[in-house]
Amino acid sequence: MSIYINHKRELSVVATYLLLLFVLAVLAPSFFSNELFGTWIRAAPVVVAAIGMTLLIVSRQIDISIGSQFCVCSVLAGLAAKAGWSTPVIISVTLIAGALMGAVNGALVTILRVPSIVATLTTMVVFRECIRWAREGEAVNGLPASFQWFGFSQSAGEYILLIVAIVTLVLAGLFCRWVTAGRTIYAVGSDASAARLAGISPDRVVFNVFVLMGVMVGLAALLNAVRFPQVDANAGFGLELQVIAAVVVGGCAITGGRGTMGGTLAGVALLTAIGPALVFLHLQPQWEKAIQGLIILIAVASDGFSRRTA
Repeated sequence: MSIYINHKRELSVVATYLLLLFVLAVLAPSFFSNELFGTWIRAAPVVVAAIGMTLLIVSRQIDISIGSQFCVCSVLAGLAAKAGWSTPVIISVTLIAGALMGAVNGALVTILRVPSIVATLTTMVVFRECIRWAREGEAVNGLPASFQWFGFSQSAGEYILLIVAIVTLVLAGLFCRWVTAGRTIYAVGSDASAARLAGISPDRVVFNVFVLMGVMVGLAALLNAVRFPQVDANAGFGLELQVIAAVVVGGCAITGGRGTMGGTLAGVALLTAIGPALVFLHLQPQWEKAIQGLIILIAVASDGFSRRTA
């Protein structure tokens, strides 16, 4: 019974996703052969970014600049690849760039005491405009074959993307469950004052989570960039809303202290499947945002109801 109570939101999201697949199996079975695997491939970068966002929201913070960070990391990865740098160097540069941008956000929040939503709103604009000024809106074209799909064929590269996303998710789940540093994130998000009395530095924890958020965005940008022969100068536009929505739908409390990686995966799977499902069901694709918004509203309302009931 305790397992059901602790994971009621996650189970409900999984049940909704399975119900959607059942409807597609009955009304549009071609979805499974033509589109299902493709939705997972497109969701892989979102899952990785959502891992960082889960940890951040659990710590009672938020980052709405991840779309801009994603764009910067994508462009840097594309430029490095075009310059002929080796894949390990490209990966290192991209992850370091993400970590540095995360550190900027972390410093604004923990040192200058700027609320995270205000700090990341500012950096969202700054990061995006800096890369737009540097590139003048021009995409990075002509990425070498050694970079696309990490130098493998598309079929092999797709499996690599999925494996990287799943392994990262599993490691993050184990980190939160069994590593002391992971548990301190939940402690800070639940009650920062109590965590401080227990010998935990909330500022240090929050700063490190922002840096980790940047690393996850850098990895997500890599997983997305290798799929295409060019990197769009507007990459990542709207990613922040997509990721935050998936995390909240997956059961992560916006007030901090609660959330699981399994729930985040379920939230991403459900929200990314809605658009393709509408197409295969011959419904208007314009309904996608409305349905996603309704799901988010139900998730937030259920949280509020649960708190009032408690």
